Amino acid sequence: MELNLKNHVVVITGGTSGIGLATAQLFQDEEAHVVVWDLHEPNDSGTDFSHVDITNSTDVENAFSNVVEKYGRVDHLVHAAAIGSGKFGFPYDHLKPDDWRKVVDVNIMGMTNIAHAVGPAMREQKSGTMVFIASVAGQIGSQTDPPYSASKAANINFAQCLAKDLAPHGVRVNTVCPGMIQTPLNKSVWQAWNDLQDENQKRSYEDWAGEKIRNTIPLQSWQTPEDIANMIVFLSSERTAQVTGQTINVDGGFVMHW
Repeated sequence: MELNLKNHVVVITGGTSGIGLATAQLFQDEEAHVVVWDLHEPNDSGTDFSHVDITNSTDVENAFSNVVEKYGRVDHLVHAAAIGSGKFGFPYDHLKPDDWRKVVDVNIMGMTNIAHAVGPAMREQKSGTMVFIASVAGQIGSQTDPPYSASKAANINFAQCLAKDLAPHGVRVNTVCPGMIQTPLNKSVWQAWNDLQDENQKRSYEDWAGEKIRNTIPLQSWQTPEDIANMIVFLSSERTAQVTGQTINVDGGFVMHW
């Protein structure tokens, strides 16, 4: 299927690992110009990379201006940068209010800073797409990490607000929700849980996650970063010209379990 993304300019936050990296590689396969924003240096020295702290609005605005100065425009935004609390949050009061602050700053205010930098320019050029990476946790109230779950629900809601505001100007905004993916963020949930267990209750990541896959994923398999990237790039193409304001799960049927 021809996606006609050659020479399109794409900005990807969190693009040096996981879903962001897989998405960057797929856009490059489509011969798009890809610019990666992250706090971590890419392994590929040839990557068009900027060190960007998404919690700093000035940092984001300057990075966006640099992309426009170099390429003239931004056609597509993919926002994949996010964090979890790093703690096991069941029950919720196992966490403290301070455990929420950095998650909210990165996952909610980071998205806000990105939207304020990119949205007005796309509105002015009367074209563009944004895809925000949320999570099925934002739809089901996942108890393992309430700050992460709540922030992903906020991402979904704000993306819908953006979609409504920008639709009259030819800009489409959608959210993609992964299910179970073997990423450092997923593994950190297991680690936080495992650290709280008695020695005789501790389990390996593979054993813990394997049982979760069997019990909650109808397709009985992990999703991969590439699975998510496929949907992101598709949503960024004209093949989905009539798709906006949608929350699309790439989760092996996870949400049906709930």
